[in-house]
Amino acid sequence: MCAAFTPYEKETHLPGYIEDRWIKKKKDPVTGKRERTARYGKGKRYKVAGIPGVRDRSFDTLEDAKAWLRRSATDEERGEFVDPRDGSITLADYIALHWAPGRGGAPKTQQNQERRARLHIIPHLGEVPLRNITAAELRTYIAKLEATVSSVDYRRGILSELSSILEAAVDDKRLARNPMHAKSVRWPKAPKERREAWRLETALRVRDVINSRNRIAVVLGLGCGLRQGEVFGLSPEDIDYARGVLHVRRQVQSIDGKQYFALPKGGKTRAVDMPPSVAEELKHHVEQCPPLEVELPWEKPGPDRPTKKFSLLLTTRFGNAAGAHTWNTYTWKPALAEAGIIPPRAKGAKPWQWEAAPRDGFHVLRHTYASVMLEAGESVVTLAQWLGHSSPAITLGYYAHFMPDAGSKGRTAIDGLLGRQGDGHAGRNSPDSPQG
Repeated sequence: MCAAFTPYEKETHLPGYIEDRWIKKKKDPVTGKRERTARYGKGKRYKVAGIPGVRDRSFDTLEDAKAWLRRSATDEERGEFVDPRDGSITLADYIALHWAPGRGGAPKTQQNQERRARLHIIPHLGEVPLRNITAAELRTYIAKLEATVSSVDYRRGILSELSSILEAAVDDKRLARNPMHAKSVRWPKAPKERREAWRLETALRVRDVINSRNRIAVVLGLGCGLRQGEVFGLSPEDIDYARGVLHVRRQVQSIDGKQYFALPKGGKTRAVDMPPSVAEELKHHVEQCPPLEVELPWEKPGPDRPTKKFSLLLTTRFGNAAGAHTWNTYTWKPALAEAGIIPPRAKGAKPWQWEAAPRDGFHVLRHTYASVMLEAGESVVTLAQWLGHSSPAITLGYYAHFMPDAGSKGRTAIDGLLGRQGDGHAGRNSPDSPQG
């Protein structure tokens, strides 16, 4: 038996119609009245149907059905329609079923994304349906983060991850808009990206106390600004002694202790100036510690991944590629302690239990290199290329405080220019000079 259709669809030009599921569409030929259907009194009475790309939906009252039809048809025409039932999936299920499988980026990036979602997003918002993640819910969530996560940078990373997930839900037509963009949802302010360097004497002290096999790592970090993974991935084939250039073509990375080769950060290779002193250190290192060939997976770890072989300048005593965690624990931090930068390991402490601040990681050599270059007057544009930054603006934002004389040359030039012209204009513009 056919249910009745309301005249609403005839009164508008909107697609779709409203069906009365309690009353038959056709009138009884004898009585001239519409009879009740078998569904009479059961469930919601009015069903909106017939909107292209939109699933049917039922309502208790005709007014609600009309409002839904009008609103959804208009949104569909503008390409903004979102069926609320698509937003009924919980955030945790959406992440597991729809976001994580299509997540791209470098393995390290994916690992960080997974960790932020697993540790900081799902425990707080995982059971909340997407459509219920409102600005109010997010304000409460941000307050919880402030109480539990001390690092502003890390909190911003978590919120950025959440925003990316919700943006994907918008693209998937599960949300009409990203609630992270609401004006009342205020992210913690980003700290200034100021980098701190060592005094050159400090860096040289570490270079001289570290064991001879690993001295070259300090030389490359301090003398060429290489990142730690780039030092570990450097091959003799990357050294151009004739032109005084190092080619940074790969790095050694690890995930869960599994090493692999990858392109440098940002997927970009680059050429770096190699001072003669660094070239001499490299020649001496190659003589004392001949490079060894190492085979590792390319781009991602795993037994089924394609592998590549490279002769590496810096390897372990066992002929393996250096790993950041082990190298930092057993080589770098002992050298810092011997150089008096961090305290010696406490008596009875485990080998990895050092009192070392993050600012004293290997990366500080890169900051020190940048400070020396800028204080010597090197171009920010050139330094950005050597460091592998995507823009000189990034370099300037990180290291502008290493340029104490910035602006002095321009100021001198302007003073000279206006001073010369000022002599010529002084008499003409003097209050005592004749006018006209």
